[in-house]
Amino acid sequence: MTDHFARLGLTPGFALDPAELQRRYLVASRSVHPDLAGEAAGADAARLNEAFAVLRDPFRRGDHLVTLLGGPGPNEVRQPPAEFLEEMLELRMAIAGGATPELAATVDARRAAVIADLAAGFASDTPDLTRLRQQLNALKFLDGLLRDLHEG
Repeated sequence: MTDHFARLGLTPGFALDPAELQRRYLVASRSVHPDLAGEAAGADAARLNEAFAVLRDPFRRGDHLVTLLGGPGPNEVRQPPAEFLEEMLELRMAIAGGATPELAATVDARRAAVIADLAAGFASDTPDLTRLRQQLNALKFLDGLLRDLHEG
């Protein structure tokens, strides 16, 4: 399996400094730029771009980490935590009544809380990979709600 962290010289972990990620990407991209490294560097540049895209997105980074750690795949654990589903049903009903800036702020805050839970879970000495997969499902759901709110 490809390790996107290794590709950018980073220690695997959910909590990343965005500025450090960007710096490492820029440094690495210079070494594989076709103008500097020749035409053969195109495949390396594509792999580097993929690594950067995965690691800068919290959902994709978490998904990659769960996979690297040998956790369940998205087809094995498809649901978020049960308590989250009840909360989201209420939120979906509120959104159906009309999107408001307050609802968007509520979803943003809930998303930030899930990301904080993911960071804490991955930082554990013994991460519960099934629970982390459920939290990733919750994050994906919240990202969809935010997309709906901004499009609607």
